[in-house]
Amino acid sequence: MERPGAMTLRGNPFTLIGPELKVGDKAPEFEALDGSLKPVTLATTGNSVRVFSVVPSLDTPVCDAQTKRFNEEAANMPGVEIYTFSMDLPFAQKRWCGAFGIDKVKMVSDHRDANFGQAFGTLIKELRIHSRAIFVLDKDNTIKHVEYVKEMSEHPNYDNVMSAVKSLA
Repeated sequence: MERPGAMTLRGNPFTLIGPELKVGDKAPEFEALDGSLKPVTLATTGNSVRVFSVVPSLDTPVCDAQTKRFNEEAANMPGVEIYTFSMDLPFAQKRWCGAFGIDKVKMVSDHRDANFGQAFGTLIKELRIHSRAIFVLDKDNTIKHVEYVKEMSEHPNYDNVMSAVKSLA
């Protein structure tokens, strides 16, 4: 499934591959890799409230700030698991986390086959990286908040994410 013009980068339209998920949808299955090259699936993310923060690349300013922000917010969200998904290699994610002391957000690499991106509708066809998006899942894997950030160079609405998480706590 292709969604032409679903997002922009500096005003230029790009196509997203995969469905546009909505609040109330069940989170789709996926397989990606953690920093030890072990599979990460929907099931292995557990059954707690989860935030899936999706970024194009950690080595860009907005993605850097977004991931650092969620690492800080994690202290205020006991019992909530936060995952950052990107196409960065697991080794690059590990290096970046080490350089910035990121220790509360779990990193997931979708570089191998873009399975997460295709399942969650965040894969940019023309660039083979993720668009910026946020998904909040409840304990039953129901999506309770979703935001596909239309302009990739902009931040997600952090207040809306935090409100959604607090409503589930």
